[in-house]
Amino acid sequence: MQLIAIENAFHPLVLTLDVGTSAVRLLCFDAQARQIIGIESRLPIDVVSDAYGAAEIDIIKITSQCAAVIDEVIVQLGRHVQFVAAIGVDTMATTMVGIAPDGTPVGPLRTYADTQSASEAQLLRQQYIEADYHATTGCLLRPNYWPARVRWLQSQRPHEWQAASKWMTLGEYLEWRWLGIRRVTPSIAAWTGFLDRTTLDWHPDWLATVDLPRTALAPVVDIDVPHTGLLPVWAQRWPALAHTQWFPAIGDGAAANVGSGCSDPRHLALTVGTTGAMRIAIPGTPPPPPGLWCYRIDRQTALVGGATSEGGNIYQWMRDTLQFGNHTDSDIEAQLAQYTPDSHGLTILPLWAGERSPGWAGDARATIHGMHLGTTPVDLLRAAFESMALRFGQIATSLPASDAVIASGGALLRSPTWLQICADVLGRPVTASAVVEATARGVALLALRSLGVIRTLDEIAAPLGETYQPDMTTHLVYQRAAQRQQTLYALFYGRVTEEK
Repeated sequence: MQLIAIENAFHPLVLTLDVGTSAVRLLCFDAQARQIIGIESRLPIDVVSDAYGAAEIDIIKITSQCAAVIDEVIVQLGRHVQFVAAIGVDTMATTMVGIAPDGTPVGPLRTYADTQSASEAQLLRQQYIEADYHATTGCLLRPNYWPARVRWLQSQRPHEWQAASKWMTLGEYLEWRWLGIRRVTPSIAAWTGFLDRTTLDWHPDWLATVDLPRTALAPVVDIDVPHTGLLPVWAQRWPALAHTQWFPAIGDGAAANVGSGCSDPRHLALTVGTTGAMRIAIPGTPPPPPGLWCYRIDRQTALVGGATSEGGNIYQWMRDTLQFGNHTDSDIEAQLAQYTPDSHGLTILPLWAGERSPGWAGDARATIHGMHLGTTPVDLLRAAFESMALRFGQIATSLPASDAVIASGGALLRSPTWLQICADVLGRPVTASAVVEATARGVALLALRSLGVIRTLDEIAAPLGETYQPDMTTHLVYQRAAQRQQTLYALFYGRVTEEK
């Protein structure tokens, strides 16, 4: 990725607040979407999980963390803060928190990974035709989306439901606290499961279905609508930003596509951080393929794809749980590279955190088949890497053809072996992105376009790294492995998709 000292940066500057699953990050980019060296602040995020499917964050704490990284970066910028023209925001999607009439948060911030509403999602699928809902919203009737969550809150957390007069995503809440305004982009709204894909406004029938008043939700505005002016207490804390343009939050997946150079149908994005996803940007309102979703980048561009609950989190779990001794990540990578593809004799459903695309079995759990007394920790890790790649391969078969696959995300880019596995599974070249912070760069590019500094998102080419060419003989090996994996999945969870 192109990095530049602040003394050599082209103005204007853009700050990007990236609130992902693992950390809050604030970075700075110049007018050519180059990251500024030494202008950076990060704080880890604590997600509270339990056996009942909770995935919750303390909303007060994460808001304080977001403010703290802004504090630090303002100090780092020094006199250069005067050249900051805009602040862009992306957040994990989707999130949800209730707000009482006095402005007090009601309950925790619930993340996309929260599956406590699985039973309510199942009831919705019994009551309504999921295929019709899918075609209307681009989402599925699953616990990852708001319709099931609202039903769950009404039945299981009635005190929260009754106390809240507003329901917000994280990006909305930050703006409401700091700027005193309420708005939400089509990008973020699409992730809730309440946005009409054609009108790009809240769907009145689905709001009525779950008794959610429209007044409880923010107006939908596009991502290029700026706001200038902080609330007095924040203008006093951040006087240098009092007249900076703030752009409304977008989904981190949409930002990652843009930042890695996948803002049009020519490039398919494969992103693996804590979790994974495959996404392609398509103009207009294309229909969502079965088992996949159709979100938005902005009003003009849809984002079609599928997400997995597995990614770098599986590597970290295995690293922490299995006995790798004193081996470093480099040692383990070298051992992984020595394997003949699919030679470990294992078939894994890597569903440690449940399943999203393509089967959406939210209550699914990981299964390892074929272990014996000679199975080693590295066998398990190699099989896990292959199994996750096979899941991406399933998603890719339902997406439109593209000229190239661009890979991003720290978990994937740190492993050349995993990149080669993905190329072999997909049967297509996979090019590693040279953008270290693809999500933040995407936010910066969108802000620069909104400011009029650039005309199109591909005006500044994304730097690229090595291209991994597929071995088609190995591709056939992985096709057979994919059949084993799907057979094992069917044994436990039935059909690959459950749309009715």
